[in-house]
Amino acid sequence: MEPRSTRIKSRRRRLWLRWTLISVLSVMTLAIGYIAFQGVTIYNALDNFSKDESESRFQAVVDKTVQAPPEWEGKERVNILLLGGDARGLEKNQVARSDSMIVVSIDPVTKRVHLLSVLRDTWVDIPGHGKGRANSAITLGGPNLAMKTIGDLLGLDIHYYAYVDFEGFKALVDAIGGVYFEVEKDMHYVDNADGNRYDIHLKKGYQLLDGDKALQYVRFRHDAMSDFTRTERQREFLKAVAKKLQSTWNVVRMGQILEKVEPYVETNMQVSDILKLGQLGLKLHIAGSAQVPPMELIRDDRVGGAAVLAVRDTEALKAYVQEVLASDETEQQPDAGTEDAPGRTSGPVTSKPAESAEPAA
Repeated sequence: MEPRSTRIKSRRRRLWLRWTLISVLSVMTLAIGYIAFQGVTIYNALDNFSKDESESRFQAVVDKTVQAPPEWEGKERVNILLLGGDARGLEKNQVARSDSMIVVSIDPVTKRVHLLSVLRDTWVDIPGHGKGRANSAITLGGPNLAMKTIGDLLGLDIHYYAYVDFEGFKALVDAIGGVYFEVEKDMHYVDNADGNRYDIHLKKGYQLLDGDKALQYVRFRHDAMSDFTRTERQREFLKAVAKKLQSTWNVVRMGQILEKVEPYVETNMQVSDILKLGQLGLKLHIAGSAQVPPMELIRDDRVGGAAVLAVRDTEALKAYVQEVLASDETEQQPDAGTEDAPGRTSGPVTSKPAESAEPAA
């Protein structure tokens, strides 16, 4: 007969194995449940980004004669037009001009991303509507017309758009826990619209910008370079947001992040499109950014008494865009740090005043 002590040890071993197995299975069940929950949450949020025609904020201005954007097959370069709108003071069915326009150009082969800020006062051809400021295209024919206009200007096929207003931008930054950023100087501007809700009061220095402060930073343009420097600030801050979104913690929380911004976002991307882009997400790196048109290809002009930016040479502009997309600034830059020890992200500290513009022809 087996000794009592041996039987006790054997029983304890079996109990330990049983509880270990139960613990492992419990953890696996919770993990699977969490993943499933995240999957459903992410899918529902992404699905709600694309609005039905009856729900779209652009339904009153859509120009149905504009050709639909080209389909992205998944292998070729994909271009996404990010539109930031200031919807303050608008009446029902009114659409705001796009306060900011950034083309995100992604090469799925090289995994390079380039950001191209389009100056909103650029005087462009708007198909079917003559000439106008680049930021007015969306008010004349909706997102498809805006994509077509910007695509023709830059010589690119624009496949998708994503529109977000002030509150959506704030919600995104808050949802990812804010962004540490170097504010290059004190910034102050009092805006009496909406009861001073969007006043700008920022101090110079490295700091955590929450949604409200981040919006102040990317909106500020009351300095020597005005909109030129503002577009640079927007690109630099967008790089910082992209890096923060790639952090392990925010990847795990992606469902909750998307839920918080979903009410403010409108896009023509379907869930399948976003998932295709998402597969590239963690492998992508921002290889460069630029203002378009660049300073050397624009001149001040006046149309009907209003100041606009005329393009000197449209073909040279398209060639410049291709040059930017072929470059990779990260190959010349030192290591920016890791997720645990990130390098500082800074705004356009060294921007200088523009040279005198050539008089209008």
